[in-house]
Amino acid sequence: MDSIDRAILTLLQEAAGLPITDISRRVGIKKMEEQGVITGRTITLDREQIGLPIVVFLSISVSTQSPDWTAQFADAVNQYPEITEVHRITGTQSDYLMKVVASDISGYDAFQQKLISDISFTTMSSSVSLQEIKYTTKLPLSHLADG
Repeated sequence: MDSIDRAILTLLQEAAGLPITDISRRVGIKKMEEQGVITGRTITLDREQIGLPIVVFLSISVSTQSPDWTAQFADAVNQYPEITEVHRITGTQSDYLMKVVASDISGYDAFQQKLISDISFTTMSSSVSLQEIKYTTKLPLSHLADG
Protein backbone atom coordinates (compact mmCIF):
# COMPACT_ATOMS: atom_id res chain seq x y z
CA MET A 1 0.00 0.00 0.00
CA ASP A 2 1.38 3.36 -0.91
CA SER A 3 0.13 6.89 -0.30
CA ILE A 4 -1.93 6.84 -3.51
CA ASP A 5 -3.71 3.63 -2.45
CA ARG A 6 -4.37 5.14 0.99
CA ALA A 7 -5.75 8.34 -0.61
CA ILE A 8 -8.01 6.29 -2.87
CA LEU A 9 -9.39 4.25 0.04
CA THR A 10 -9.94 7.39 2.10
CA LEU A 11 -11.80 9.03 -0.79
CA LEU A 12 -13.95 5.95 -1.36
CA GLN A 13 -14.92 5.77 2.32
CA GLU A 14 -15.81 9.46 2.47
CA ALA A 15 -17.36 10.05 -0.94
CA ALA A 16 -18.87 6.76 -2.02
CA GLY A 17 -21.47 8.71 -4.01
CA LEU A 18 -18.96 9.65 -6.67
CA PRO A 19 -19.49 7.70 -9.86
CA ILE A 20 -17.25 4.67 -9.45
CA THR A 21 -16.53 4.60 -13.17
CA ASP A 22 -15.00 8.07 -12.94
CA ILE A 23 -12.82 7.08 -10.01
CA SER A 24 -11.93 3.72 -11.54
CA ARG A 25 -10.66 5.31 -14.73
CA ARG A 26 -8.30 7.56 -12.78
CA VAL A 27 -7.05 5.18 -10.10
CA GLY A 28 -6.27 1.53 -9.45
CA ILE A 29 -9.54 0.36 -7.91
CA LYS A 30 -9.67 -2.75 -10.08
CA LYS A 31 -6.21 -3.75 -8.85
CA MET A 32 -7.26 -3.36 -5.20
CA GLU A 33 -10.43 -5.40 -5.83
CA GLU A 34 -8.34 -8.18 -7.40
CA GLN A 35 -5.97 -8.10 -4.40
CA GLY A 36 -8.92 -8.34 -1.98
CA VAL A 37 -8.30 -4.95 -0.33
CA ILE A 38 -11.68 -3.71 -1.58
CA THR A 39 -14.15 -6.51 -0.82
CA GLY A 40 -17.36 -4.90 -1.99
CA ARG A 41 -19.30 -1.73 -2.63
CA THR A 42 -22.26 -0.79 -0.49
CA ILE A 43 -24.65 1.95 0.53
CA THR A 44 -25.22 2.70 4.21
CA LEU A 45 -28.86 2.96 5.25
CA ASP A 46 -30.22 4.94 8.19
CA ARG A 47 -31.74 2.10 10.22
CA GLU A 48 -34.16 4.41 12.04
CA GLN A 49 -35.52 5.73 8.74
CA ILE A 50 -36.21 2.16 7.60
CA GLY A 51 -37.92 1.12 10.84
CA LEU A 52 -35.09 -0.62 12.72
CA PRO A 53 -34.45 1.72 15.67
CA ILE A 54 -33.62 -1.00 18.21
CA VAL A 55 -30.02 -2.23 18.60
CA VAL A 56 -29.32 -5.07 21.01
CA PHE A 57 -25.95 -6.53 21.91
CA LEU A 58 -26.51 -10.21 22.61
CA SER A 59 -23.82 -12.06 24.55
CA ILE A 60 -23.71 -15.83 24.69
CA SER A 61 -21.51 -18.32 26.48
CA VAL A 62 -21.04 -21.85 25.25
CA SER A 63 -19.78 -25.04 26.81
CA THR A 64 -17.87 -26.19 23.74
CA GLN A 65 -16.31 -24.59 20.70
CA SER A 66 -15.52 -27.64 18.63
CA PRO A 67 -15.10 -27.21 14.87
CA ASP A 68 -18.51 -28.87 14.33
CA TRP A 69 -20.23 -26.57 16.85
CA THR A 70 -18.54 -23.51 15.37
CA ALA A 71 -19.67 -24.46 11.84
CA GLN A 72 -23.25 -25.04 13.02
CA PHE A 73 -23.19 -21.74 14.91
CA ALA A 74 -21.93 -19.85 11.84
CA ASP A 75 -24.64 -21.46 9.70
CA ALA A 76 -27.31 -20.54 12.24
CA VAL A 77 -26.33 -16.88 12.71
CA ASN A 78 -25.95 -16.38 8.97
CA GLN A 79 -29.64 -17.32 8.55
CA TYR A 80 -30.73 -14.17 10.41
CA PRO A 81 -30.52 -10.80 8.65
CA GLU A 82 -31.29 -9.17 12.03
CA ILE A 83 -27.79 -10.16 13.16
CA THR A 84 -25.48 -7.59 11.62
CA GLU A 85 -22.25 -8.55 13.41
CA VAL A 86 -20.91 -11.56 15.31
CA HIS A 87 -17.61 -11.59 17.19
CA ARG A 88 -15.84 -14.29 19.19
CA ILE A 89 -14.54 -12.37 22.17
CA THR A 90 -12.28 -12.62 25.20
CA GLY A 91 -12.04 -10.81 28.50
CA THR A 92 -15.67 -11.26 29.55
CA GLN A 93 -17.87 -14.07 30.79
CA SER A 94 -19.23 -14.41 27.24
CA ASP A 95 -17.75 -16.22 24.28
CA TYR A 96 -19.63 -14.45 21.49
CA LEU A 97 -21.11 -10.99 21.03
CA MET A 98 -23.75 -10.28 18.41
CA LYS A 99 -25.17 -6.99 17.23
CA VAL A 100 -28.86 -7.36 16.43
CA VAL A 101 -31.27 -4.81 14.93
CA ALA A 102 -35.04 -4.89 15.37
CA SER A 103 -38.14 -2.83 14.73
CA ASP A 104 -39.19 -2.99 18.40
CA ILE A 105 -38.59 -4.96 21.59
CA SER A 106 -41.30 -7.52 20.82
CA GLY A 107 -39.67 -8.05 17.41
CA TYR A 108 -36.35 -8.62 19.15
CA ASP A 109 -37.99 -11.04 21.58
CA ALA A 110 -39.47 -13.05 18.70
CA PHE A 111 -36.06 -13.13 17.01
CA GLN A 112 -34.36 -14.26 20.24
CA GLN A 113 -36.87 -17.08 20.75
CA LYS A 114 -36.15 -18.38 17.24
CA LEU A 115 -32.39 -18.11 17.80
CA ILE A 116 -32.63 -20.04 21.08
CA SER A 117 -34.02 -23.01 19.18
CA ASP A 118 -31.19 -22.86 16.61
CA ILE A 119 -28.05 -22.63 18.74
CA SER A 120 -26.64 -24.47 21.72
CA PHE A 121 -25.40 -22.22 24.55
CA THR A 122 -25.05 -22.11 28.33
CA THR A 123 -25.97 -18.46 29.05
CA MET A 124 -27.41 -15.58 27.10
CA SER A 125 -27.58 -11.89 27.99
CA SER A 126 -29.07 -8.95 26.08
CA SER A 127 -28.08 -5.30 26.38
CA VAL A 128 -30.28 -2.74 24.63
CA SER A 129 -28.48 0.27 23.21
CA LEU A 130 -30.06 3.46 24.51
CA GLN A 131 -28.13 5.82 22.25
CA GLU A 132 -25.73 5.34 19.38
CA ILE A 133 -22.86 7.76 19.99
CA LYS A 134 -20.74 6.78 16.98
CA TYR A 135 -21.27 4.52 14.00
CA THR A 136 -19.01 4.30 11.01
CA THR A 137 -18.01 1.83 8.35
CA LYS A 138 -14.84 3.79 7.64
CA LEU A 139 -11.60 2.13 8.72
CA PRO A 140 -8.52 4.05 9.86
CA LEU A 141 -5.80 4.04 7.20
CA SER A 142 -3.02 6.17 8.68
CA HIS A 143 -1.12 3.06 9.84
CA LEU A 144 -0.58 1.86 6.26
CA ALA A 145 3.05 2.35 5.36
CA ASP A 146 4.16 3.84 2.10
CA GLY A 147 5.29 0.96 -0.01
